[in-house]
Amino acid sequence: MNRDRLKTICDLGGVSGFEDDVVFYLQEELKEIGSSSIDSMLNLYVHRSEAKEGKPVVMLDAHTDEVGFMVRLIRPNGLIEFTTIGGWVTSNIPAHQVLVRTVDGTYIAGIVGSKPPHYITESERNQAPMIENLYIDIGASSRKEVHDLGIRTGNPIVPKAELEFKDDEIIFGKAFDDRLGCVAIVEILESLRGKSLSVNPVGIFSSQEEVGLRGAQVAANTLKPDAAICFEGTPADDTFESADRQQTVLGKGPMLRYIDSKMITNPRFQRFALDVAKKYDIPVQTAVRTGGATNAGAIHLAGGGVPSIVIGVPVRYSHTHYSVASLDDLRGAIALGIAILDELNQEIIDSF
Repeated sequence: MNRDRLKTICDLGGVSGFEDDVVFYLQEELKEIGSSSIDSMLNLYVHRSEAKEGKPVVMLDAHTDEVGFMVRLIRPNGLIEFTTIGGWVTSNIPAHQVLVRTVDGTYIAGIVGSKPPHYITESERNQAPMIENLYIDIGASSRKEVHDLGIRTGNPIVPKAELEFKDDEIIFGKAFDDRLGCVAIVEILESLRGKSLSVNPVGIFSSQEEVGLRGAQVAANTLKPDAAICFEGTPADDTFESADRQQTVLGKGPMLRYIDSKMITNPRFQRFALDVAKKYDIPVQTAVRTGGATNAGAIHLAGGGVPSIVIGVPVRYSHTHYSVASLDDLRGAIALGIAILDELNQEIIDSF
């Protein structure tokens, strides 16, 4: 696995609707794989040069966007009010650094501020802060100064954090949901270069998952795949569930879910994937999720229906500035994706 590329992909800023930097980087990285195109939603489509007409199309999906913020207004004193993009717990936001994207695409660092403890009331002390009471301080003292830096209402804001390799297996960083999925697809497509398959896998790096699975809906209706595999940085439950209830644990392999709030996983495709994992001796976990969703929730409803599964890399502390993940789990997701593509053919897909 290319660790420098992993770090770059995770560190790049790409809030929902503003995934440009991530998309253009991925397109350049994958230029030797085959042809590529970008639609008006900022979905990136990557077709292998080895693709043969008439073979079933398998959509390999990962979303490029991350949760973040948007400038709502600039106060006369230069402080920036903002709103959230994607799902945040507001108590996780204050006292962290962020990067505000300017009109020319550069980034200005700031700190999320809130009322100091010396001034809060007893009732305020016992509740999470409201987003309306938070602001970003970039060190400016006037609205004009902020404008002169190229910051306007509507500009995106990303968490300021860099990926760290804690040891050979553990990484800390932002946007693991879902840059780890993006990395998985890049590694899979590179591993399959020059290889003949019974299916045509197409890499789809989709936009705006965090605000409603929007890019994937467009991409699935454009591509019209015969089957789909979604690669996702999926929330781990091993820090708060008791051992007998844990279903998504760091270091125990990728997780395949049976259900979430937007999809009941195709049971035949799920069984096939689990059988492949067993055949290739790839450790996996399974889970039943009552909340959350992935792009598979949109993809499986495209056209006449698309058999879909989700291969999730466990991620602790998703939707915060710093998450934790295992490289071994990521390697497992990559290995499982390659193995499934090796085993798939038209007859098997028809059986789904």
